[in-house]
Formats: sequence, structure tokens, C-alpha cells
Amino acid sequence: MTEATDLAERAGDRDPRIGLRAVAALRRLLEQLETVQVRNARNQGWSWQEIASELGVSRQAVHKKYGRH
Repeated sequence: MTEATDLAERAGDRDPRIGLRAVAALRRLLEQLETVQVRNARNQGWSWQEIASELGVSRQAVHKKYGRH
């Protein structure tokens, strides 16, 4: 089982302590994955608008978050 699958399973736990910890860990994992993919897209010449469209956010939001990286 992968880490993400394990965390997703624990996020549905009836014990809120376990579920909330898993949700927090998933949030951190998603942030890391997004950072990697935004960097990958920029390295391949994607515009901020193209990245923003795929993420479902504004160009300004994605540029503000990742423009300095």
C-alpha cells in the first residue's frame, strides 16, 4: 500500500484524532506534489496561466505562490 493510499484510508477513520492527523498529512503531501508539478511545468515552458488553468485557480494566485521559486 502506498503512503497516500494509507493516509486516505486513515482519513476516514471513526476516531477523529486519527482522521484529522491523516488529513493534515495528506494536505502536506499534496502541497509537495503540487510544488513538484508546478516546477516541472515551468521547466517545460508552461505559462503561469496554463498552470493556473490546470489547478483551477487564478494566474495571480499561482504566480504569487510559486513565482519566487
